[in-house]
Amino acid sequence: MSIAENQAAAGRGSARAVAILSSIGRFLVIAVTTYLGLLAVTFFIGRVIPIDPVLAVLGDRAPVAVVERTRREMGLDLPLIQQFYIYVKSALNGDFGTSVLTTNPVMSDIRRVFPATIELATLGTLIGAVIGVPLGVLAAVRRGSFIDQIVRIIGLIGYSVPIFWLGLLGLVLFYAKLQWVAFPARLDVVYEYTFTPITGFFLLDAAMQGQWDVFYDAWRHIILPASLLGYFSLAYISRMTRSFMLNELAQEYIVAARAKGLSERRIIWGHALRNAAVPMVTVIALSYASLLEGSVLTETVFSWPGIGLYITNSLQNADMNAVLGGTIIIGSVFIAINLLSDLLYRLLDPRTKAR
Repeated sequence: MSIAENQAAAGRGSARAVAILSSIGRFLVIAVTTYLGLLAVTFFIGRVIPIDPVLAVLGDRAPVAVVERTRREMGLDLPLIQQFYIYVKSALNGDFGTSVLTTNPVMSDIRRVFPATIELATLGTLIGAVIGVPLGVLAAVRRGSFIDQIVRIIGLIGYSVPIFWLGLLGLVLFYAKLQWVAFPARLDVVYEYTFTPITGFFLLDAAMQGQWDVFYDAWRHIILPASLLGYFSLAYISRMTRSFMLNELAQEYIVAARAKGLSERRIIWGHALRNAAVPMVTVIALSYASLLEGSVLTETVFSWPGIGLYITNSLQNADMNAVLGGTIIIGSVFIAINLLSDLLYRLLDPRTKAR
């Protein structure tokens, strides 16, 4: 290899390294800016709502001197910009204050309840993806047929019907009438003192410890709310899969594959779906994030002790430290999943690599 070729190769390597570092830098700037925006929104919401955090702690009958002293101790007498600085500093350290309702640090409460939400949302997303992707493919392949209309109606109902109504209907049918599922909770009372969670994910913990009776009981409690969340995830995933597949089936490479005599099954599942799977990563990731932050009504209806129910109970008791702390955690997870899905899309799609 000549000196000129070596210099050209080195130049290309340097340009690629600069491009990678620039992409990482933009990624970090977006992440930090978005997170600071989330902190700013939650901070100012906490300041404009008509709830005095001091009175929430002390009660309405506390002496004026005690109220003023507590206000100073909480830093609420400082200028707003200084309060925001302290708020951001504490949030970055994982300190969201103490919950008025439980008297525990908010972060400790979130560590206790968040695994329940993750377990529920994960199972719901798996149900939605496993069923929604094949339905979307089938609807695209049979475009305009009776099957396509059925899939679209299923998706329309999933978008239109309130989840709390479906939850109540499911409880009446599958719990009260058929008794196929357990009552609203995460586990029967009989197992509360005999089962010791390890990770906080009851299905996983019960399987790891070989307690299959606990596993079965946890499954009977989670299957109905997870199926409802899975149905709403299915509605979104099947619709987007159908759209992506219709776009891929109209491409020239599909016509070329058919001209070569490839089987329709191989064309659909081996070529079209493989290309459609790249944007589907983003769709499924966003669906998962929406279930994590949008399962409040589901957790309330099914008495599921996750972060949604925790925030709801805290809001009803004017426990703003817990409400804002839970909101920040959910928002942070949503931001992280969005950024991660965008990064995976860039890694998997060769068209973005070429830019």
